[in-house]
Formats: sequence, structure tokens, C-alpha cells
Amino acid sequence: MNHSIRPGEIMLDAQGNRIHIHGGSILTMDGQYYWYGEDKSQSTPATGRWHSGVRAYRSSDLLTWQDLGTIIPAEPDVPDSPLHPEAMMDRPHIVRHPTTGNFVCWMKVMHADGKQRSWVYQAERFEGPYKLARPGFEPLGMSAGDFDLVVDPETGRGYYFFERVHSELICADLTEDLTDVTGTFSSHFPHPHPPFVREAPAYFRHEGRHYLITSGTSWYFPNRSEIAVADDYHGPWTVLGDPHRKDATGTSFHSQISSVLTLDNGRHIALADRWLPDMPDDMIRRSWEATEAQFTGGTPDPEINAFVQAGAPDTSSARHVWLEVRFEDRRPVIDWQDAWNPQSNTP
Repeated sequence: MNHSIRPGEIMLDAQGNRIHIHGGSILTMDGQYYWYGEDKSQSTPATGRWHSGVRAYRSSDLLTWQDLGTIIPAEPDVPDSPLHPEAMMDRPHIVRHPTTGNFVCWMKVMHADGKQRSWVYQAERFEGPYKLARPGFEPLGMSAGDFDLVVDPETGRGYYFFERVHSELICADLTEDLTDVTGTFSSHFPHPHPPFVREAPAYFRHEGRHYLITSGTSWYFPNRSEIAVADDYHGPWTVLGDPHRKDATGTSFHSQISSVLTLDNGRHIALADRWLPDMPDDMIRRSWEATEAQFTGGTPDPEINAFVQAGAPDTSSARHVWLEVRFEDRRPVIDWQDAWNPQSNTP
């Protein structure tokens, strides 16, 4: 039995098997936590598999996880499917419709033509089966990258925060059925190019205010997070800076946050992936400048350039970094903890 969360260590399920899901989130239902994400168990350079579908686990305490298996399976026999193992499907996010009770899953897929499109699936049960509700499309005519989905607990309205690829962050209203955008949107945090463009938005609410944690765009290399606050989903957003205040490396403790879970006791957990657990610190420090050089015509870093050109890294080795988002003087902070228990005040 697990007694604490240990950030950066390999997480095991109740049967002692390694948990491989990444880039996902957690739903809370009927006193249980349902954690889901990309199954990266076979995503090694040798296999060429980007993913093995969407996998899920269930827990009553966030410490002991029961494997529910694959809830959205890969489709190896359908070459043009977004669920083909070699298709670059990322960051599934599932919300429950407040009226119908149906589960709506959005995922982004990076296509061979360079566009990033959204695919939407629906199911009557969390465990599936999920059926395609809306095939690949560009929301608002935009190439849509990393994203988060939010359903307002009071109004039932849905919002879609996404990176307009290499440009800005968009907040778009969702249709009533949560499977499309209405056309109403707002634009935030514009930047001319990576690595400054903000991606991987992770939304949460605290004492009535809205918060967004984002990362810079530097491929799988970790970088400095940024948090912003607003009084409305559409802003205006005020940037507060990096919540990882004691991380001298500027790498968000070598991780990238994918979502934030808010517990009934009011505590918040930032769920992050450590995509490159074995990457030397020196290469990580050089990655930001190397990414900037790539988009500004600067001199490329030969070692980092070779690593990136080799393709996706061994994401089956990725680890999880779960840390609490606390508030001090109304400012959110994320400090390192070797071990901690989300249900108590002590590890």
C-alpha cells in the first residue's frame, strides 16, 4: 500500500505494475478518482508507437490505483485513424455533460500536413465504448495544440483553452453538447514564436478566481511555468510569474504540468509529466536558447538539434511529478516535496 505521493519516482498500480499514462487528467465521481491519459507503455523509439490508446485507473485516495485498462483503444488496423498507434495523438481531456451525464473526450492530433486538429468522442460510461462525435477539425479555423477543457459547475457552460500553434492562447466557448466551439472566443498571451509561446494550459479555480498554468514551447524539454489569474474565463488575465519559486533550474522541477485537480478539501494538485527523466541538466539548460535559435535563424545547438531530429524520445520512461499548489498571500506557489499525502497536512 502506498502511504504518500513521491514526485519523480516511478508510480505503480495496486498490482505492482508501472503506470504509463501521461498528458491526462483526473475526474472525480461518486467519491472516486478516475485518472486517464495517453498509454505510453510501448512508446519507445524501437516500436515507433506514439501511443497505445487512452488508459485509465481508479482510486479512492489518490495513492492506490486500480487499473481499468484501455478505455479508448488504439486502432492499428486503420492507417488513417487518429487512434492508429503511430498517429501523434496527445493530451486527451474528458468532461462529463452536466445534463445528459455523457462523457465527452477531446484529443489533439498532429497530422502529417503540419496541422494540429481536434477530434471529439463521446460515451455513456466513463469506461466506454467511445464513439466518434466530431472528426478532425480546426477550431475557429485555427491549428489547435495543447489544451484544457472546463465545465462551469454553476452554469454548465463549457470552455476550451488551447494553444493556437506557435502564436497565442485561445479561450473558446463550447456548444451546449460540449462537442464543438460556438465561435465566441478571446485571445491571450500573444508571442512571436517559440519558446515564448504558452502551451499546455492547466485551469483551476480558487476562491472564485480563475487560474491558468502554462509552459513555454520547447518540445519535450522542461521549462519555466507561468501562472495567470483572472475574474472571468475570458480574462483579462494578469501574469503572476513562475509558481515554482524555489526551483533554481527554471524547469518546473524538470516537468510539464498537464492539469490541476481540485479536491473537496480545497487543496489543488498539479499533475505533471517528467518526459526526459534521464536528460543531463546541461542539455536542459541549453534547450531554451536552442529552441529560440530554431525560430529566429540563430546558430543551432548541434547536440540538441541531433536529439530532436532523432524523433520522439522514449516516452515509456516518462515519470509523474505531482505537487501541491498552495497559496501564500493570495499567490499560488508550488514547492518541492519528496513525499506528501493529499488527504492530510503531513506527508
